[in-house]
Amino acid sequence: MDLQQIAREIPDYSVFLTIDEMAASTHQLHADYPELTELRVVGHTRRGDPIELLTIKGGERSAFVFGGPHPNEPIGCMTVEFLTRRLCEDAALREELGYTWHFIKSIDSDGMRLNEGWFKGPFTPTNYARHFFRPAAFDQVEWTFPIEYKTLKFDAALPETEALMRVIDAVKPDLLYSLHNAGFGGVYYYISDRCAPLYDLFHQIPEWFELALDLGEPEVPFAESFAPAVYRIIDMRDFYEYLVQNGAPNPEAVIQSGTSSADYAAKYGTFFLVVEMPYYDDPRVNDQSLTDTLRRDAILKGLDAQDEFDDWTEAQLELIRADLTLETPISRAVNAFLKSGKSYREAERQWAATAEDTNRPATNAEVFSNLLSKPFYRLLMHGMFMRMLGEEVAAGNPSPAIAAAYAEAQQRLEEAGARLESQLNYRALPIRSLVGVQTCVGLATAAYISAQKRG
Repeated sequence: MDLQQIAREIPDYSVFLTIDEMAASTHQLHADYPELTELRVVGHTRRGDPIELLTIKGGERSAFVFGGPHPNEPIGCMTVEFLTRRLCEDAALREELGYTWHFIKSIDSDGMRLNEGWFKGPFTPTNYARHFFRPAAFDQVEWTFPIEYKTLKFDAALPETEALMRVIDAVKPDLLYSLHNAGFGGVYYYISDRCAPLYDLFHQIPEWFELALDLGEPEVPFAESFAPAVYRIIDMRDFYEYLVQNGAPNPEAVIQSGTSSADYAAKYGTFFLVVEMPYYDDPRVNDQSLTDTLRRDAILKGLDAQDEFDDWTEAQLELIRADLTLETPISRAVNAFLKSGKSYREAERQWAATAEDTNRPATNAEVFSNLLSKPFYRLLMHGMFMRMLGEEVAAGNPSPAIAAAYAEAQQRLEEAGARLESQLNYRALPIRSLVGVQTCVGLATAAYISAQKRG
């Protein structure tokens, strides 16, 4: 398998496909290869849309790949778009890898429709924030698998999650590839098991596409590192224990969700892979030179800024709460993130204040993570708050207070976006590069697993 040749053949995608465009493409592929592929409905979304599983027939190994595990993450959908057609067209590649492949292009199509406003550009952080949606934890397909651990009990799997469970139970995948992406930074990985022979490739493949590794702060403080930018998949039990160790009295109230597809598939000995891809980067995301700032101080300053933003949002909500009339996925998300955010940050404060590794000079990458990446994610939350108010106005809510709050939220979003963009030396990353990394890493991992099984 010539991965670099495959990398060169990734199309130069200029925009992301919508849900309807993706469905049409999947049906066309099935029509083009009716003997090689199967297409069947494995469930329905909360909105009632069919969840379609595309199977590409092949060898005895089984791989299950799904895109859109969070609905603001369409990079993986584009990866499925490329990879499914490439596998159909390339019999030698299918034979070499020895897998039967199963794909769901977008598992949360309902939520992804709420993000389509930015899919065609312009690809600026501010425009992304204007149209951004990410569900509350208990509405996230990837994090609503059942779990019972100490005081954490979650059994409210979503219909989309139940569809994933049925597929996992049916195909018992050797490889489960959940196609996530982050927002700002560099490339990093989550895996279920150590795989040292792959680490060099994990580091090299982004370089083929002129992308950087993310060498700043890990996504969560308790992430176990296998290699630079390579982590063991987040386990909800570890999250629970981290919260307990850092003073959270009710960890289950902070978590608000279940466990992941990786945890669910572990009973089959499945290797789990995530390649987190950013939309934007900056030269500082992997700068390991030291600064004069203590890492602890950078973390706490970032947490203080988040507290200030949440305080402002909650104050705005108090002024209009009596006038709110709608419960929508966006309003559920805003309220849930506000409810759990401060408790989570208190635990992070405790960790930052006591962990030995925070009492040292921060790298430029770590300062960037805390003081520039975090404002980017605050901008996204601001966008959801604005959209929540916009939904009320669009529904005909006559409240002058809501209209005034909506106007202020719009103005503050534009100002915050302009300010952040002026502080960044960012670029919107080429979609082909993002698809290329996920494709090449996925194929390399599939080959590695196949070789391990044979060995």
